[in-house]
Amino acid sequence: MAGLLAQARFIVGALALIFVVAMAAPASAQQQPLSTNPMASSVKEDQLLQQMRIIDGRVSIPDRQSRNLEQPGRDWRQFQQQTLPWIAGIAILGVLAALVVFYLTRGMVKIERGRSGRVVVRFNALERFVHWMTATCFIVLALSGLNITFGKTLLAPVIGLDAFAAWSQWAKYAHNYLSFPFTIGVVLILLLWVAGNIPNKVDVEWVKRCGGILGSDHPPAQRFNAGQKLIYWVVVLGGLASAVTGYLLMFPFYATGIEGMQTAQSVHGIVAALFIAVMLGHIYIGTIGMEGAFEAMGEGTVDENWARQHHALWLEDEKSKGPAGATPRGAPAE
Repeated sequence: MAGLLAQARFIVGALALIFVVAMAAPASAQQQPLSTNPMASSVKEDQLLQQMRIIDGRVSIPDRQSRNLEQPGRDWRQFQQQTLPWIAGIAILGVLAALVVFYLTRGMVKIERGRSGRVVVRFNALERFVHWMTATCFIVLALSGLNITFGKTLLAPVIGLDAFAAWSQWAKYAHNYLSFPFTIGVVLILLLWVAGNIPNKVDVEWVKRCGGILGSDHPPAQRFNAGQKLIYWVVVLGGLASAVTGYLLMFPFYATGIEGMQTAQSVHGIVAALFIAVMLGHIYIGTIGMEGAFEAMGEGTVDENWARQHHALWLEDEKSKGPAGATPRGAPAE
């Protein structure tokens, strides 16, 4: 009898030991760090992405980038497809709405004393050429760039997929090749007008009085007022930022890897959207927003009363140069 009890106790103890070992094995396995074999026959994608940021294979061609099978891009794709369209849409449509409201309430800023019949040279031929070259390139770049963000959603359903594909191809060519004269124009703008666009105390007073846009109080300004200086630095800094990030994308893998190009494209999109929004305001002031403003870049001259109203300090400097400072309209201005 005692022998049977001893055997029973031995069997129960052995079973208890086996049970404890069986329960402890999964727990110890969970405490071990996960390791994934990318060469296994069946591996989940999320496991691979957790283990390594870039999953590559083997290739025999010189292009080593072609071996990448999986690489970071989910956050970038979400930004390009969802976040960037919202940023661009809000910025551009918001500025357009504000300009419409402003025009309906304020109207065109008139020359209060009327035209004097005498004109002052505002910009010479070289300055006007650089401006219009850069502006023309900017318009094409803006339209072709917006096509990347909004074209597939807004334009393709209207003109059809075949027409959209053809348009997008030519828009890409235009965007790439016109980036070069645009960059040259931005650099020339920097060199031509940097001396007149350094902020000073006159600009502080101009800003305090809102530049006369909201009323009839027109603070004196030099050749470029505070608002124009803001536009200048947006063009220079925004243009250079767009150019640098754009060339990183045009010449892939020369200066950065895939993650760097994703960052460059995101920065390029944000800067371009804000750039376009600001330029809409510039175009408004230079056309229907202010009487006589377009003539400055259209003809190179402005009416003397326009200059006295908006740039009194600059007009004084021009008139101090002698009779050539102001000439009758119709007479040679250069």
